[in-house]
Amino acid sequence: MAATQTAPAPTVAPTTAPSPATTRSLLTVAVVAQPLWALVALAQAATRDGYDITRHPLSALANGSLGWIQITNFVLAGVLTVIGAGGLRRALRGTPGGTWAPRLVRISGIGMIAAGVFVMDPADGFPVGTPDGMPAALSWQSYAHFAAGSVTFTALIAACYVLGRHFSRAGLRRHAVGSRVAGTALLLGNGWAMGGGTAGTLTLAVGVITAMVWISSVAARYRKAL
Repeated sequence: MAATQTAPAPTVAPTTAPSPATTRSLLTVAVVAQPLWALVALAQAATRDGYDITRHPLSALANGSLGWIQITNFVLAGVLTVIGAGGLRRALRGTPGGTWAPRLVRISGIGMIAAGVFVMDPADGFPVGTPDGMPAALSWQSYAHFAAGSVTFTALIAACYVLGRHFSRAGLRRHAVGSRVAGTALLLGNGWAMGGGTAGTLTLAVGVITAMVWISSVAARYRKAL
């Protein structure tokens, strides 16, 4: 009678849980990324000759001899946002919105990088020496910048609303309301600006910075919980 051979048991690779230290580091990047962009942009808005935040979008700061500062600001903040989204993905894993909120934050970071690479045309008297009003024809780079901005704004708005659902399901009502307020601030600010409303560039700046700071505060909350 032939001897029977027992097949070796399959080897199962051990699963490694995400390191809390790595998650904390990634969340720190998420905390810093977008407020850094806002601080650098607002500092330039307050000091650049001829710039008026009620007439010019913060993106216009990428023009002129000092435009490299805002270009670098866009690209650096975008890269940091993409990296920081990894921390949010780890912190929110397995929760409602835990897949899409980090994914949308990452998309907003990619949009910021593109907005830095493609610079909008000088317009409406900025930089100094530029004729008032919009140029007769826009360059392809300007159209690419507007498209990148639309991606960034849409992703930020959606991320805030997804986080609103996340916090609502977790029973954190104040955080849920804060998320929805932040998303709505950007939605209305962008809509007012696109509709040609008075001081639309200012309402857009307020909306963008509100949404950015909220994403940063969410990252800070989960970093503190680790």
